[in-house]
Amino acid sequence: MSGSWPGCGPRWTWARPRTAGGRTSGGRWPRAAALIGRLFHVRYTLRGTSYLLHRIGFSPQVPAHRAAGRDEAAVAAWRAGTWAKVRGLAAATGAWICFEDEAGQTLRPPKARTWARRGHTPAVTVSGKGSGRVSVAGLVCLKQHARSHLLFRMRTHRGRKGERRSLSEADYAGLIAAAHNQLQAPLIVIWDNLNTHVSAVMREFTGAHPGWLTVIQLPSYAPDLNPVEGVWANMKNGLGNLAACSIDQLAGTVRNRLKRIQYRPALIDGFLAQTGLTLEPEPP
Repeated sequence: MSGSWPGCGPRWTWARPRTAGGRTSGGRWPRAAALIGRLFHVRYTLRGTSYLLHRIGFSPQVPAHRAAGRDEAAVAAWRAGTWAKVRGLAAATGAWICFEDEAGQTLRPPKARTWARRGHTPAVTVSGKGSGRVSVAGLVCLKQHARSHLLFRMRTHRGRKGERRSLSEADYAGLIAAAHNQLQAPLIVIWDNLNTHVSAVMREFTGAHPGWLTVIQLPSYAPDLNPVEGVWANMKNGLGNLAACSIDQLAGTVRNRLKRIQYRPALIDGFLAQTGLTLEPEPP
């Protein structure tokens, strides 16, 4: 494939490089070379463009997606203001800070790298729509100078007539109550604005336990503030090369992966560190 430079002095062409298998390299170097040519009227070969960008500290990266409705100012204000208040309340009352989130998985596994002969893309036979779904609600419980905990509640949906396809308010209420019974301390639950979290039924439950339950809402479209997202990423990494034969096998594998995380409190602390939040109080 070739192209030309409009408005960059003498016309010249570039050729898109090809790999040994005949496929193009993805087009990132031609686009970078084209931008350099338009801005500086300087010609670089594609290999030279690659060397130049690496030399000045650039590397090819996959961009992080950000929702169009995300408010960066609200996220920054939550980090600076609300999070500081949450840590102060937890220190004053001896409460656990509990982040909650939910995830789902079908029999169609997430894609992951595997080994295959060069030029032969492997194909994995997966079950299609209507084969069931596993829904999980996770609660990461954190407290300074204490062992971190992961609690979860799982539901298997088999696609039966009239069956609910997601977790209900009763599931979330049961998970929070189980955490309170196990930790024997007040809870500060932090979660997003899912309709099940802010429904009238859930507000009635949270309002009925003011002595030990405080609920804090995360900013809209800010999953990077929730350490439970790290739990889901870790869990699904182990499902990439699994072609489950039944929904029961998938549910058993999901439960096994989550139980492994439960026995690794340092890993749970790492999920919090990924968010940029810390349990340490701000220096005076």
